[in-house]
Amino acid sequence: MMRCKCLVGIAFCAFLVGCDQATLMKKWTTPEAESLARSYVDLLRQGKFDEIERGLDHSVADSNVRDTFVKMAALFPAENPESVKVVGANVFRGQEYSTTNITLEYQFPNKWLLVNIGTHRKGDVSTVVDFHVRPMPDSLESLNKFTLAGKSAAQYLVLTVAMCALLFSLYVLVLCVRTKKGKSKWLWMLFILVGVGRLAVNWTTGEFTFTPLALEIPCVTAGHPFYGPWTLAIYLPLGAILFLNDRRKMKIAGELIEPPMNRSEESPGPD
Repeated sequence: MMRCKCLVGIAFCAFLVGCDQATLMKKWTTPEAESLARSYVDLLRQGKFDEIERGLDHSVADSNVRDTFVKMAALFPAENPESVKVVGANVFRGQEYSTTNITLEYQFPNKWLLVNIGTHRKGDVSTVVDFHVRPMPDSLESLNKFTLAGKSAAQYLVLTVAMCALLFSLYVLVLCVRTKKGKSKWLWMLFILVGVGRLAVNWTTGEFTFTPLALEIPCVTAGHPFYGPWTLAIYLPLGAILFLNDRRKMKIAGELIEPPMNRSEESPGPD
């Protein structure tokens, strides 16, 4: 049992520390894709709209595109950015073509900008199919970090229920380990961790979603994409509830047998 606790503690610490997101994102993004995206942003900042238009795909080119570029270019300050990093990357490869979507985060002394550039490549020809610039109040990493400050009562409630559901499942799992059920014990131990029905909350926006047909082990999950918002999800601990009901029936029938927790629980024998 002590070894199990140590392993759980190590896994939890690794979860909290994690890996540097920028390093992991670099592994997912090819240097060519990042370089191409940056080059289009440089052209935009320099006002070379004609060169960008020549690279536009016919599906997005229209008479208003020049005005759009002028407005996007005006969002960039005159000074050079303090940092530029990839915060999103998506690549789809078909038989004869590929589509790449890169999101760059530009940090200036008093401003943050998020730039999304999508390119379509067929053979040796690459065209731009998406180009957007959006101001941000802060970096995505700061905006989407997991914090308890400034959250709604509903979010605090979900977090509390999630912690209780996880502790409840672990408590029932310990009861199962201490209960003599023969070969079926191992199936019960696995089933106890099963949760059904998914209630999830986007921790950044506070948006809730519910999926009735969902199955998960364990009954509480939390995760986020690179630089994206955390999603906390809870599931009804059905396996734990059913085990308690089965255990109650065994107790009524007099079939419940449990080993003592420690020697102090054993009845003292005659001297």
